[in-house]
Amino acid sequence: MRPVSPHLDAQVILNPPPLADAAPASLPQRLVSLDACRGAIMLMMASAALGVGAVASAYRDVGWLRAVAWQCEHAPWAGFRVWDIIQPAFMFMVGVSLPFSLASRRARGQGLARLIAHALWRSAVLVLLAVFLTSAYDKTTVWSFANVLAQIGLGYPVLFLLALARPRIQWIAALGILLAYWAAFALYPLPPADFDWASVGVPANWPHLSGLAAHWDKNYNFAAAADQWLLNLLPHDKPFVFNRGGYQTLNFVPSIATMTFGLLAGGLLKSGRSIPRKLGWLILLGTAGAALGWAIDAAGLCPMVKRIWTPSWAICSAGAAALVLAGFVAIIEGIGLKKWAFPFVVVGLNPITLYVLWQLSSGFIKETLRIHLGRDIFQIAGAPYAPMLERGTVLVILWLVVWWMYRRKVFVRI
Repeated sequence: MRPVSPHLDAQVILNPPPLADAAPASLPQRLVSLDACRGAIMLMMASAALGVGAVASAYRDVGWLRAVAWQCEHAPWAGFRVWDIIQPAFMFMVGVSLPFSLASRRARGQGLARLIAHALWRSAVLVLLAVFLTSAYDKTTVWSFANVLAQIGLGYPVLFLLALARPRIQWIAALGILLAYWAAFALYPLPPADFDWASVGVPANWPHLSGLAAHWDKNYNFAAAADQWLLNLLPHDKPFVFNRGGYQTLNFVPSIATMTFGLLAGGLLKSGRSIPRKLGWLILLGTAGAALGWAIDAAGLCPMVKRIWTPSWAICSAGAAALVLAGFVAIIEGIGLKKWAFPFVVVGLNPITLYVLWQLSSGFIKETLRIHLGRDIFQIAGAPYAPMLERGTVLVILWLVVWWMYRRKVFVRI
């Protein structure tokens, strides 16, 4: 039996197996492009930009290098950078996968009750795993839900229910969620003129938003207030006041819309339409989404802020994710070039494994190599390139681990 995706529970075929080992005809066939796209996204996340910023800092006179480094960092608040696309693209792919997963489970005879139970189980495991990873190097349990796994887990039950509905309902739900979330922020009162921004971790030189956009300023907004109430209901070693990065638990609400847009894309790809027609719709809707998000921001109606997942950001990033997916579908399914995607597919079949290993073992791997190969092992190409060698080495080692799992058909599922 060929490998099975942890998200889709349907067969992925790089080199078709013998007929006797093929999946039953009733099971939906996987699209290699989905695993390749997911794997590429996860590798980008685990690469930590390969330390491009450190190299750019050492060569400040190289303009193109500075531009690349700028795009390989998260925007401090409002704005759009390439690196910000990774998380929404991963969440978008969760939605894309769901129609295939449901079809596969139904083909194996699973009823609604079992499907619901599995969705709730997956949700709980993802949230608890996120808390574990956040707390891994802390002395106490850190009850924080800003981690991408927690965000997926919190929204997954709603996404599952929407997967049972018709596309029209999915569109209405996604846009309705974003409109309601926009209203919650827009109606939340602005801070008084003499507000002490330092009390919520905002420095004096912070470029505050103005006009209507001020309702989405850092650590004084609807979601920040909700976290100050919610997180203080949970045990902490000290009262929760603010998240230093401005990330909030309620980000999972507009993230449901991001995943629902992916759900719609997955339904399109699973349909009987031809590859050119599927690609046409993906490109059209992706371009429209990206443009609409930019337009909402430019009109001053809602800034694009990834850290609080503003509605304009949710729409724009989903559009960008759809365009990325369209590229993979075009090359792999349209043109038929598949072998080049193998390194990505290996990761795409075990994305949670790579993510957990990256979170838990990166520091251990680097320190172990320093102990056994010398403290300056990563300095062999010069100090500016040390972060690049560190992160690149870690990435290669983690890839080899999931490749070993792939070879032995070990796939961690949730």
